[in-house]
Amino acid sequence: MTSSHTDCHFCLQSLRGRKYALREENAYCVPCYDSLYANPCEECKQPIECNSKDLAYKGHHWHERCFRCAKCSRSLVEKPFAAKDEVLLCTECYSDEYSSKCFHCQKTIMPGSRKMEFKGSSWHESCFVCQYCRQPLGTKPLITKDNENYCVPCYEKQFAHHCYACKKVITSGGVSYHDQPWHKECFVCAGCKTQLFGQRFISKDEYPYCVDCFSKFYAKKCAACKKPITALGGAKYISFEERQWHGECFNCVKCSFSLVGQDFLTRQDDILCHKCGSA
Repeated sequence: MTSSHTDCHFCLQSLRGRKYALREENAYCVPCYDSLYANPCEECKQPIECNSKDLAYKGHHWHERCFRCAKCSRSLVEKPFAAKDEVLLCTECYSDEYSSKCFHCQKTIMPGSRKMEFKGSSWHESCFVCQYCRQPLGTKPLITKDNENYCVPCYEKQFAHHCYACKKVITSGGVSYHDQPWHKECFVCAGCKTQLFGQRFISKDEYPYCVDCFSKFYAKKCAACKKPITALGGAKYISFEERQWHGECFNCVKCSFSLVGQDFLTRQDDILCHKCGSA
């Protein structure tokens, strides 16, 4: 440019009729300005003269003609680009070299587009959807089955077991009883409602009972000791004329000899061995 400035601030030569540049209100002839203040080009290492366009990125400078993709040499002026280890690349070259491939469609996830990460793999945001309802999963809770992702409502609808007692979804653990799933906390005695998970129980009419309730409601009473006969643990019992005995209680009422597997006699409600019955 030309103006009323008379001398170069550095070399003191006249600026009359010459182009010059201003810096901090001081005028410099073009050669002095370039030697003092021109930025070196990152590509060609030559100064970027004041009459050239200076393109800057993260503290580095380029001539307009030097601002190119380091791989394919296409100009990056007014075009999207990416940097890798301070090297400039067009988006196509960057994608070929460094971009992730979408786990679903296997296409490149372009720089600047949103990428979803899950279990070490990457997805386009539009590809990271529920396998059943096809709605985007984003950062919502999800469940994976057979390498497919599902939102929680769809997974529960399609695959989750529902408790036989409360009909709600069983999300973890659970108990199987008569081929039906139960929550552990719902698997209770049909009589007293005590939780039966990890406890001994007896089945009656497809319902589980704790030992005490089963004995109270259903077990036959021993004719000798009057206690319930539960047969837990494989215990044997004796049945005769509508009466039952524990194996260890089936003894002669006089001599207490065990009659299990032996002949015996009856006298009214008593059972006797042959020796006592014949005396």
